[in-house]
Amino acid sequence: MAAATFGSVPSIKAYGKVNEADQERLEARQRTRKRIVIISLSTVILVAVIVAAVLGTGHGSSDGKSKSADPGPNSLSTSIKAVCQLTQYPDSCHESLSHADITGKVDPQSLFQLSMQVAMDAILKASKVLQKLGASPALADCQELLDLAVDQINGSLSTPHITLPEAVEDLKTWLSAAGTYLDTCVDGFGNTTEQYQVHVAETLKNSTEFTSNSLAILSGIFNVLDSFKMRRLMSHPSDELPYWMSSKDRKLLQSSDRRKTANIVVAKDGSSRYKTIKAALEAVPDKSKDRFIIYVKKGIYNENVRVEKSKWNVMMVGDGKDATRVSGSENFVDGTPTFQTATFAVFGRGFIASDMGFFNTAGASKHQAVALMTDSDQSIYYRCRVDAYQDSLYVHSLRQFFRECDIYGTVDFIFGNAAAVLQNCNIRPRVPMKGQQDTITAQGKVDPNQNTGISIHNCSITPFGNMTSVRTYLGRPWKAYSTTIFMKSMLDKIIDPTGWMPWTGTSAPDTIFYAEFQNYGPGSSTKDRVKWKGLRFIKDKQAQKFTVKSFIHGDKWISKAGVKFTSGL
Repeated sequence: MAAATFGSVPSIKAYGKVNEADQERLEARQRTRKRIVIISLSTVILVAVIVAAVLGTGHGSSDGKSKSADPGPNSLSTSIKAVCQLTQYPDSCHESLSHADITGKVDPQSLFQLSMQVAMDAILKASKVLQKLGASPALADCQELLDLAVDQINGSLSTPHITLPEAVEDLKTWLSAAGTYLDTCVDGFGNTTEQYQVHVAETLKNSTEFTSNSLAILSGIFNVLDSFKMRRLMSHPSDELPYWMSSKDRKLLQSSDRRKTANIVVAKDGSSRYKTIKAALEAVPDKSKDRFIIYVKKGIYNENVRVEKSKWNVMMVGDGKDATRVSGSENFVDGTPTFQTATFAVFGRGFIASDMGFFNTAGASKHQAVALMTDSDQSIYYRCRVDAYQDSLYVHSLRQFFRECDIYGTVDFIFGNAAAVLQNCNIRPRVPMKGQQDTITAQGKVDPNQNTGISIHNCSITPFGNMTSVRTYLGRPWKAYSTTIFMKSMLDKIIDPTGWMPWTGTSAPDTIFYAEFQNYGPGSSTKDRVKWKGLRFIKDKQAQKFTVKSFIHGDKWISKAGVKFTSGL
């Protein structure tokens, strides 16, 4: 994450001076009241539009053919106004959809699909503009992030073959990821001149707003449909499991002779054809629908590894989290952008790692230095070790599950904007640089409709080394809608009684969602916690929303992988 120290956060905008906080909250409440009135009226209109669409598709004409609604100007304007008032940027939504080329029937689903096309067109246009700015590491990162955003929206536009509940969760995840990529792009220019960063942000303004609009429209439509039990709009016949999960995965993870079950064996000692993980990944077929297993024998592999987005369904199995180590030392201080510092970075969907160690050995003085970055949807990390200092584990985007992993770090060492569940893990704050405090999490949710957050479930937070003089916090809010929950976990006495640390000033935005539920241990007492509106001490019903079953909808895809997990609380 971008901040090098707590005293200076050059790449993240402050939330406002402390003495302006009261005025800002008052204005926010006034804006909220106004939006609630508008959205309430618009929801009534939207319900009527959806009812008409459902009934219209359910009745045929006298000749037996289904009728399409006539997209007359009044009907079109009413529909667009209804869906756009659900968004964070209703003006840009209305402007973009009103000027789009609309043919055929007008219903909420077609407007949602149109909004995604508008967003993708804006991203492609922005990409061409940024290409003219020259060459720099930040621009290179940005172009890759924009490509990833286009991939996610393309995937959203071509997903007609699953039932509504699954479709909505997939679409929310992919659009949430697209928004994250755009935000990460802007953050990457934080150490350039302010004017340059503002120019990049302005270039991406339409892309960001249109992507947010699509996500809000989807959420609004589904909420109405769900409330009125009209799920057959957007419904499709298939109910298959994700195809990249095989029933053989359990045997592969538990096999005592991994050489026999593996497609490729990597051996640093030269006993196999492949001596590096990079070379093995080059041999993986692109977009494979079958599981491809790479067994990495014990040893220290000094290489920076990328599982590219075209490498689907890779399973990488080592000889143990302390025996098979991937080690690198790329870092921010020496000139590498945070996004590129990862020793091990995963972009290919359906990735599984088991019994592996991921290390960044740059040390505390080098600030941001990522050991593992994961951008792989429905990815699993089982019995792994993630070892670094600042920004150790970058859960950047999409859906991820960590089980029985050991995670070491100092500042913001579990961060990003994925929907991530860490279960039965050992979280080990370690001694930071002199003058620093440890923060375990820094979650980066930027939009209230994103289905993202960090869920720490049944984990153990204990010190690594002598931490008697170090103040350690559960987290701090990196972005305005930062979402993090610690539940049923053991909190050691190293946790500061206040629990959470502000990003700037003495407070946090009211829009964050931080929660604690049934934690135990000497650091779990909540009586002296910070008095933030966004910090909650929740009950069972709310905590259930952050479980494997509800938060990442992982019952099917995790069980098929053969990894232990707890579905609910």
